[in-house]
Amino acid sequence: MSRKVHRTEVCADCSAPDPGWTSINRGVLICDECCSVHRSLGRHISIVKHLRHSGWPPALLQMVQTLASNGANSIWEHSLLDPAQVQSGRRKPNPQDKVHPTKSEFIRAKYQMLSFVHKLPCRDDDGVTTKDLSKQLHSSVRTGSLETCLRLLSLGAQANFFHPEKGTTPLHVASKAGQVLQAELLVVYGADPGALDINGRTPMDYARQAGQVELAERLVECQYELTDRLAFYLCGRRPDHKNGHYIIPQMADSLDLSELAKAAKKKLQALNNRLFEELAMDVYDEVDRRENDAVWLTTQNHSTLVTERSAVPFLPVNPEYSATRNQGRQKLARFNAREFATLIIDILSDAKRRQQGKGLSSPTDSSLDLGADDDQHDYDSVASDEDTDSELTTQNNNNAQRNNRAKSMDSSDLSDGPITLQEYLEVKKALASSEAKVQQLMKVNNNLSEELRRLQKEVRKGGPGGPTPYGGSHLSGSMEMGRYMGLKGEKHGSGTDSDYDNTQMYELSLSRGRSSEEEGRGDSEEWGGGEGGEPDPTLPCTEDVILKTEQVTKNIQELLRAAQEFKHDSFVPCSEKIHSAVTEMASLFPKRPALDAVHCSLRLLASSASRLQVECRKAAPSDPSAPAVDYQLLTQQVIQCAYDIAKAAKQLVTITTREKKQ
Repeated sequence: MSRKVHRTEVCADCSAPDPGWTSINRGVLICDECCSVHRSLGRHISIVKHLRHSGWPPALLQMVQTLASNGANSIWEHSLLDPAQVQSGRRKPNPQDKVHPTKSEFIRAKYQMLSFVHKLPCRDDDGVTTKDLSKQLHSSVRTGSLETCLRLLSLGAQANFFHPEKGTTPLHVASKAGQVLQAELLVVYGADPGALDINGRTPMDYARQAGQVELAERLVECQYELTDRLAFYLCGRRPDHKNGHYIIPQMADSLDLSELAKAAKKKLQALNNRLFEELAMDVYDEVDRRENDAVWLTTQNHSTLVTERSAVPFLPVNPEYSATRNQGRQKLARFNAREFATLIIDILSDAKRRQQGKGLSSPTDSSLDLGADDDQHDYDSVASDEDTDSELTTQNNNNAQRNNRAKSMDSSDLSDGPITLQEYLEVKKALASSEAKVQQLMKVNNNLSEELRRLQKEVRKGGPGGPTPYGGSHLSGSMEMGRYMGLKGEKHGSGTDSDYDNTQMYELSLSRGRSSEEEGRGDSEEWGGGEGGEPDPTLPCTEDVILKTEQVTKNIQELLRAAQEFKHDSFVPCSEKIHSAVTEMASLFPKRPALDAVHCSLRLLASSASRLQVECRKAAPSDPSAPAVDYQLLTQQVIQCAYDIAKAAKQLVTITTREKKQ
């Protein structure tokens, strides 16, 4: 789709004229240089797309243009508009400033750390704040004010919020009101097109009932975005969703599969649904990276812009993922065109098999008529031995970019068996309540410090109260929540690894270790006492626990400052201090605590501190011949370990406080 360029358009980050790219989830236009930084942050922070050289669903493009022209950038630069900031010397970059470090540091502060976003007043219960914001979003989406809804989403409103009184989600409301652009914005932030209202109706049903036929069809496309995009990447075609939901391309010689290829396919089929979804979404991200690379190479001045600092050679680290998964995602960049195409075809085939071949329950079957495609297969010749990544990505760079990728497989439907509507809605509400995900370690520690100070006052006063949940980067948390609706809140069944390995066509590790978050219990769980509700006499004094936790927090903050200032030589001494503080804190508790919750938290505390030491030692390799250290990946892993320590400490404070009050 062609696009008119207005002379007044400037880059949201450095004010360069005629920006060629956009960040879809931020609703801003950006120049080539700033786009290189956005791409390096990863899709979990910024979803970029070229304005002229990429295909656009008309409503999505209109949504982005509307946000950009109505001041969406002021949401991300709220505090910079304060005259006091000018006096303090804080400013945004100019077009002439260097990409590194000037522009890159500003962009990271703006979108990754959310340093300039309007901060809500502190409240004792962050959950209530999120609920209030979500209710406002639920009401606002029936209007045409996109920027209001984006502001609410940036503050923590949940796109999949299930209104307890009205029995609907914001996407139901937008669909009923015919607010096409609001629906696009909600889906970008992870709203589920297949979500059910209290009566079992989807947003597609609402749109059809309101006579919004095009909107209903668009929502179906959003629900199948993942498989649609993978198929289009290979053969340049998408299913029409009226006669079927899947196109399964075929390699020219794939009918003669080797034993190794068959074994690899069986391994993929043996993956549980969660691991299969993770693999499919990782491949989706890699498709997006390759397509953007193809556009990038055709639009840049190779002598000035295409450098090691502006290229994105593999998927950026997502700190919410384990180190194993991040490494597996980066390996995808090594696949040649044929290997990558083979993997995509296997995923498409198995996605269809899982939804239709096993009789999985699907809340949206009635509206999507999934059985219509049972006997229909579309085969297209793709990726011969001579094909290259560049040829494939250049041929197929007209793809729609959406954030709600997992819905193409009805990820919420990939369960182990049928579920009732009531169970489904309960799961939805439980997931929505736990969406807020901490991504900024400094904010975690600040919240913990405030919480500890408040607890100290309560202990001295002897009054009621309890710790509050952590806050966090609500924006990225809600985005990920919607995209991975079938994964959030699900405990890993075991700590064993699963591998998908084809030594002839491609090699991809799907090893999934049990994450540190899942070793301990989630923040949303209640930490109660025994059956009789009696306090545990073996637990230490609350004030002692708080004092030790403060020391842990102080050391973590020191480590974070070292990470922010790129002082990698400080990692080891900081980790030693943290390990020492953790050991002192753990020594307060009995070796065999009566409460399982205490045991889990202590285990998470100790294992995270040990892991942190291991990671920090990598910053100063003793062997001169060792490979170069990837400090970006290392820093993300160090921060994740530190977050797990802070989380475990907070859990122990919570348990001790509640037990002592009983």
